[in-house]
Amino acid sequence: MTPLANAENAGNVVSAGNDATGTETRVANPWDHLRTIGSRDQWRDAGPEDNVAGVQPAMLFEPVNEIELATALRYADSAGLSVIPRGSGSKLGWGNPPSRADLVLSTTRLNRVIEHASADLTVSVEAGCTIGTLQDTLAQHGQRIAIDPLWPEHATVGGLLSTNDSGTLRIRYGGLRDLIIGATIALPDGTLASSGGKVVKNVAGYDLPKLVTGALGTLGVITRAVFRLHPLPHKVRSFTFLPRDAADANRLVLAIQDSKLAHTGLQVRFNSGAQPEVDVRFEGTDAGLAAQTEMLRKLAPPSTETQSNEDVWHARQHLFGAKPWSGASLPPSQATARQDAKPTASTPGDAPAAQDSQPAAIAKFSALPASIANTCQQLRDLAEPLDVHWSAVVQGTGLGWIRLGPAKANAIQQVLQKLRTQLEPAGGSLVVQYRSPEIPEIEVWGNPGDALALMLSVKQQFDARKTMNPGRFVGGI
Repeated sequence: MTPLANAENAGNVVSAGNDATGTETRVANPWDHLRTIGSRDQWRDAGPEDNVAGVQPAMLFEPVNEIELATALRYADSAGLSVIPRGSGSKLGWGNPPSRADLVLSTTRLNRVIEHASADLTVSVEAGCTIGTLQDTLAQHGQRIAIDPLWPEHATVGGLLSTNDSGTLRIRYGGLRDLIIGATIALPDGTLASSGGKVVKNVAGYDLPKLVTGALGTLGVITRAVFRLHPLPHKVRSFTFLPRDAADANRLVLAIQDSKLAHTGLQVRFNSGAQPEVDVRFEGTDAGLAAQTEMLRKLAPPSTETQSNEDVWHARQHLFGAKPWSGASLPPSQATARQDAKPTASTPGDAPAAQDSQPAAIAKFSALPASIANTCQQLRDLAEPLDVHWSAVVQGTGLGWIRLGPAKANAIQQVLQKLRTQLEPAGGSLVVQYRSPEIPEIEVWGNPGDALALMLSVKQQFDARKTMNPGRFVGGI
């Protein structure tokens, strides 16, 4: 049975609210009532391009304001229809496939920068605004949100928050939960709930912004957000070190982390059979950069130091590919690093690369900073005997991404499963963010541990009917 037929049968007669006299109205087909919200050009039948991790939705709606979005969400919830929030769709393949998908709520038309309070270092922006557009607007006043996510020219504010995607700047400025200070969320019952405020030190109310960050749209639809800002740097200088091996690279990372250096980027790049590379980035004035450089040289042997002229800070994006990919397609192969450029608000991706002809997988993992070398060795020991090519980018915090393949599908699955079983007992984790369709099914999120009961309780409070992105999050939430 098609999603549309399921939806029509599930909500064949539903309460649709009250009319002007206060009398409850009922409709025979929820889609008929939903289509009265907004205009005809905001609705369309969902096509193959709207596929969500292999599941085909029935309809797509593009609201032009929060009221339309909340109204559509309320009627969908009362009709028993499942709702898939979507920004640009650049990360639509992340997470589990939904258990059902009826209505896609797109935030494409909610794309305004509402208010940039440059004196207060804050900005209020709608969820459908792309990160590239937002950063370009802020750059006109010499400011930025201190993030460097994947595909900034495509990724939207709402999608970025929902997936909690953060890059190398996190080591200096914190993650998205540290940068968001307010948000408005449309809840399944149609309530527009706001939390936080427009000032950095606002602490009033329940911390809803942090709760929905990383929830993959399973609690509600983010409609707007307020962020704290930072000045654009005057200059940027980065260095690449060539340590002898992974253990030597790990020692350098720990030494930098334990020092008084004010680095804004620290990562280790690994590749099958190649020498690891450690990248360090500083931002500031000429005098400040000179002082930082002198301190750095005391931590690493001068013979291993090379000043980088390449933009190595897109290494994570090279693992995923220069352009967004859907859950039904293979990610492009690793691209060549771009040359350094002066600091800009957004960093466009590289030109598209040829796609792999063999299975591949990408996973995000976490480990203790002191265990970076050990994790790399575990990955090598698992992958190389099975002839699985691997590469990895690991931040100085122990947060990293690995790409496996091209290789045989069963071999990739085996490496992922065994690496997860080695990481989790030590307090680490592994989340599969992409796998080729040929690779046998593997649990995306891993073991949530004792946190699952709490997450299920929060889901019940926010979305008792399991309307929002059902099944996509940890534990099938």
